[in-house]
Amino acid sequence: MLTVGRIAAQTGLSPKAVRLYEANGLIDPPERTAAGYRTYTDEAVPVLGFIRQAQALGLSLKEIKDILDLQRRGEQPCGLVTDLLDKHLADIDRRLADLEALRTTLQHARAQASQAADRGDSALVCHIIENTISGH
Repeated sequence: MLTVGRIAAQTGLSPKAVRLYEANGLIDPPERTAAGYRTYTDEAVPVLGFIRQAQALGLSLKEIKDILDLQRRGEQPCGLVTDLLDKHLADIDRRLADLEALRTTLQHARAQASQAADRGDSALVCHIIENTISGH
């Protein structure tokens, strides 16, 4: 039996994270000692490792719980996992496109600021930002 501190150290998690996963139903509730300390079985270690890896891939606790619930019911969660990963990839692609558009806008505003500075018009920088936002 492993205490929360020992299982946390063994999995590279904090005790707080282990308790959070327990509270959210990602791992089974542990047994309690007479003094009220949590004691986990060795079976919790690979589950906690999976949770840690899934979070590193950007999956939310709810998504991870859905995967674990499928597995606990004896179903294969691979289809759900690939769907979730596809969704996260699409989100990243959207964010990258948004960042690229922002980069282009900033480059344009910066070029206008350089042109204004070359003309000695230092007040134009504020107008550049206003014009960039309003689409002028």
